[in-house]
Amino acid sequence: MQTIRTQDDRFADLPDFPFAPNYADIPDQEGDGGTLRVHYLDEGPADAAPVLLLHGEPSWAYLYRHMVPPLVEAGHRVIVPDQVGFGRSEKPTETSDYSYARHVAWMSSLVFDVLDLRATTFFGQDWGGLIGLRLVTAEPDRFDRVAIANTGLPTGDGKPSDAFLQWQRFSQTTPVFPVGEIVNGGCATDLSPEVVAAYDAPFPDDAAKAGARIWPSFVPTSPDDPEAPANRQAWEVLKTFDKPFLCCFSDQDPVTEGGDRPFLAQVPGARNQPHVTIEGGGHFLQEDCGPEVAGVLIDFIG
Repeated sequence: MQTIRTQDDRFADLPDFPFAPNYADIPDQEGDGGTLRVHYLDEGPADAAPVLLLHGEPSWAYLYRHMVPPLVEAGHRVIVPDQVGFGRSEKPTETSDYSYARHVAWMSSLVFDVLDLRATTFFGQDWGGLIGLRLVTAEPDRFDRVAIANTGLPTGDGKPSDAFLQWQRFSQTTPVFPVGEIVNGGCATDLSPEVVAAYDAPFPDDAAKAGARIWPSFVPTSPDDPEAPANRQAWEVLKTFDKPFLCCFSDQDPVTEGGDRPFLAQVPGARNQPHVTIEGGGHFLQEDCGPEVAGVLIDFIG
């Protein structure tokens, strides 16, 4: 497996991102003893119960920069990994090096084996939910509560939204993959050039974008998708998950509109919870309404 490590100087002086990097080596899932270096933020008291925040496509830990400080101020330990292929984590250069199953295995290695997180509050958006919910259902005893936004756990048995299918086609066919502008287009607010550049920072060239390019194609859109059975199995666990489960989807995301309904209907822990619609938030609601979403989590934990 050939990989790229984005140079540290590309992450210097990013707006509102003063956090120290942390790194861990995890198995690369090639079966030959190779490893990948993954990056994560680890802020707040080391002995506090952790809040795990997972990003999706094509963002990185920078997406959570407005949520980390209020969570830390409220006394929480906050863990924000960069998925493999994103941010400061290593980036395999071939699209064939990536798969949904590998992303789950990579994050499992970090969260369970390296960090050994327990009594965890999980929050996931976009692919952060598709991966994080697989972690939750694999080892539910490690999690005290779950919150999700603008995400899902698709099995391919239902029809994806037209907006998602358009995005999926675009991601696989566009000759240019402008990460920062893609994030900007998924926000309800207009990002500054400096913030757009910060989303571009991990990706100095097309070789570094292999993971970002291929990721949308892994969302199960048909019943015979390779990960459809594993997601169906995860749903069976969610149907018995009685710990607090919160939906806080935004009001301006056509890609995941209505995606909270299956969770509200089928997850026991979602009953009688203070579910909220984040007004003024696009797909990347952490960017549009980060402090508000952090406040929702703080209240939820409290």
